[in-house]
Amino acid sequence: MSNSAEFAECDHLPHFLKQLGNELERFLRFDHGDAMDEPELWQNALRGPLPERGVGIGPVMDEIGHYLIPNGSKIPHPGFSSFITTGPTTLGALTSFAASIAAPQRLGLTAFQFLEEQSLQWLGEMLTLPPHMKGIYSSGGSVANLLALGAARQWAFEQIGIDPAQDGVLKTCRLYATASSHHTIHRSAAVLGLGRNAVVAIKEDRNGRMCADDLQRQLDADANSHYLSVAVVATAGTTGAGDIDPLRQLGDIARAHKVWFHVDGAYGLPGILDPRVTPLYDGLELADSVVVDPHKWLGAPIGIGATFVRDRDILHRAFTQGAADYLEGTISDEKAQSSLDGLGIPYADFGVELSSPPRGAVVWALIKEIGKVGMRERICRHNTMARRIAERARAHPNLELVREPTLSICCFRYVSTKVADLNAFNRSIHRQLLRNGENMPSTTMIDETLVIRPCFIGARSLAHHAEELVDEVIAIGDALCKNL
Repeated sequence: MSNSAEFAECDHLPHFLKQLGNELERFLRFDHGDAMDEPELWQNALRGPLPERGVGIGPVMDEIGHYLIPNGSKIPHPGFSSFITTGPTTLGALTSFAASIAAPQRLGLTAFQFLEEQSLQWLGEMLTLPPHMKGIYSSGGSVANLLALGAARQWAFEQIGIDPAQDGVLKTCRLYATASSHHTIHRSAAVLGLGRNAVVAIKEDRNGRMCADDLQRQLDADANSHYLSVAVVATAGTTGAGDIDPLRQLGDIARAHKVWFHVDGAYGLPGILDPRVTPLYDGLELADSVVVDPHKWLGAPIGIGATFVRDRDILHRAFTQGAADYLEGTISDEKAQSSLDGLGIPYADFGVELSSPPRGAVVWALIKEIGKVGMRERICRHNTMARRIAERARAHPNLELVREPTLSICCFRYVSTKVADLNAFNRSIHRQLLRNGENMPSTTMIDETLVIRPCFIGARSLAHHAEELVDEVIAIGDALCKNL
């Protein structure tokens, strides 16, 4: 295909957008099979030798519609409740697509760049963060936690007269978290040069929350040692069971010891909008850093996490890449007359990404679409779904509620006196659920007990999906018991 033909096809964008829209609309009816029903069909169609000559956009779009989209992921399905991830809402996907064409890079004096800061302000206000906290978007909770703990490392070393960004990590460090904290905390410790072994496991109570007394004892012991205490990491909504650490107690202890207080709310921070659990977030204002992922409960496309810190200059000192002539050299000292006369807020110096898409427009659009009230309704609906499963588990003779739900996660299992190994039995139930492809939770371990663990965050997940999940668990469990 010639270059002229390639560019000429740009004139047909509306046609291909309509074609793509029709295929995606068909996918979102969820009446197609699973990608592994007949994998050889689409694998054989998609594999092949490197094309010597291009076929053009039309045939490729046909293959996308025929082979790619129908054999996509189960994650967008409203019955999917396995991981804390979900399919984007329609507006989220459309805004992301618009940004990818109209503003492919997060820089310049554009409307997209303006919405980075505007949306961070709205997001922080909606989640009742202190107004002085400023943020930055990144690719998700992994990088969001890395940035927050990078700020903690920078601040902790500066207190003893060392700049770790310039001179490196010159002392053995400690981070304090529970075994239920997300493993991105350990990975961040490794990447930041603190080491995975720097993460000290603080005991949990029977509800999976960090024990404040154990944290106090550990910090007291480390205060008179050679360790540098870098951060206390609290979790507002654990990935396993949705538990919320006692933020007020932990924040007060961290402040008393002059240690950075970080709150990982990647999943659970939006739960603050549910009046039934709002009191559990008391003390959030004590945080030095907070993370939340809009690509979870807010329904943004995957790849959007947010880090908020009490002083964004700390992020700049920790992560700035330094001036580059080809970037800063393009800036005009005169009043801006072009969107290229300035780079805008230097987000690239607050994190680890130079090349980055603008993400704020997506968050802005989603908040604009449903507002704080709509978001509260979604959070309350999903939390109620978890409570409804708990209610049914308490009432049914063959179900057991293993952990009372706090947010939108419920941990329960099927029980029977006929079953010798309940962990293996519930694992079999879970595998059958996934193969049926209608109600798809995950499993986790609670004190050596394997539980079925639905987590409801999808915008398309409604109350009846919780009921249908319980019905299916009972039906599968009963059928398996008959064969024992």
